[in-house]
Amino acid sequence: MSWWWSGAIGAARKKVDEHEVPLNYQSVALVVGVTGIVGNSLAEILPCSDTPGGPWKVYGVARRPRPSWNADNRMEYIQCDVSDTEEVQSKLSPLTDITHIFYVTWAPRPTEADNIEINSLMLKNVLQSVIPNAPNLQHVCLQTGIKHYFGPFEFLGKIKQHDPPFVEDVPRLSAPNFYYAQEDILFDEIKRKEGLTWSVHRPGIIFGFSPYSLANMVGALCVYAAICKHEGTPLRFPGTRVAWEGYYNDVSDADLIAEQEIWAAVDPYGRNEAFNCSNGDVFKWKHLWKVLGEQFGVECAEFEEGVSLEEMMKDKGGVWDEIVRENELYPTKLEDVGPWQMFDVYVQFERALFGQREQEQRAWIPGF
Repeated sequence: MSWWWSGAIGAARKKVDEHEVPLNYQSVALVVGVTGIVGNSLAEILPCSDTPGGPWKVYGVARRPRPSWNADNRMEYIQCDVSDTEEVQSKLSPLTDITHIFYVTWAPRPTEADNIEINSLMLKNVLQSVIPNAPNLQHVCLQTGIKHYFGPFEFLGKIKQHDPPFVEDVPRLSAPNFYYAQEDILFDEIKRKEGLTWSVHRPGIIFGFSPYSLANMVGALCVYAAICKHEGTPLRFPGTRVAWEGYYNDVSDADLIAEQEIWAAVDPYGRNEAFNCSNGDVFKWKHLWKVLGEQFGVECAEFEEGVSLEEMMKDKGGVWDEIVRENELYPTKLEDVGPWQMFDVYVQFERALFGQREQEQRAWIPGF
């Protein structure tokens, strides 16, 4: 993966405007969910001159208008709600030059039955609009996640889960799962075109950049730290002791995921396979917490059982407005940049999956 090292920090930092725009593209990507964490990485990496399979032309699809923070990405932006069947047909079926689909979006709903319904519809809309109309389509990449292995949160403690570490070829669990539904749709739809290949990618908690992501844990923690600094309060850890003290090894870097997906899309050895994607290193939250405090100049509090980040941030909208105004930041609302429930769900997941006694003994903490 030499292209990942092509910039000073990584391919996502490489300036694509240093290179000439190619007259002839070898590959044409449709990135569905281009303003998400991995979608943004794909939009930055694909246009680089040394990205495998390139030179790449990129179509980026997202529900909202194009944000200013990804305006530098070289792509054709398409505002489209992929849950709207007619709109998808209208906007995506004319894109007859697509060679690769990168589907990296999802829509959260209160129950898994609702998740299955909406996320199945979205994926089916995209595939049924593109596959019949793109004669050179070669590959479909579907990004799901590690809940493939332990099921939806609402079924934790109610079904038998696989023991970690999770491997890609374990059988599916008995509980409904929108990831399973998406895979079934993918496998069914690609049969409509001979030679069309697929790959499925299952990251853990994703570390990366996107103000529009509903699962951006790093971004949420940075907003939390900024609020603590503004108010002069210590940085309290919203989790359990096992998370604070234990090793955590299931985090996935957004650039790494994007590069794995590109590799699987263009290399014959990566086709028609499912892949986990983790950084491979381990860390402790108490160590990362110190780094967070140092970066924002905030005192790190000792561990405190039962702290809820969502509860602490419940009435902080006005504080965030002050921070945005005083620092001349891009205007955002706190609820849009702070998915606090991520950490709180993580705590519930630990307790339901292991039980209190095992929590105190386990050193390996799975992600979600």
